[in-house]
Amino acid sequence: MSMAHAHHPASGAQIAVWMANEAPARIVYRGIRYRVTDTPTRLEDEMFMMTHPLPITGWRFQGTDPQGQSLMFDIRPDGDGWALIRAFV
Repeated sequence: MSMAHAHHPASGAQIAVWMANEAPARIVYRGIRYRVTDTPTRLEDEMFMMTHPLPITGWRFQGTDPQGQSLMFDIRPDGDGWALIRAFV
């Protein structure tokens, strides 16, 4: 069985991220504000058990807009802000 995810052409998209307790709390993506509605996961934590971990740091979390539409976001630090790696359903 395979699971298909609808990917948004997101890499490099402009985002704004607000943090709370050192984790993402809100994100603005494509002009829409999403509230983090799950427990954010550090991307490097997912790579811990791999024999050859990738040099990725950042966060994965679900964000939900005011209309109830949810997306998953992967973000990474970029200079003084954050860069979007991908957004998917």
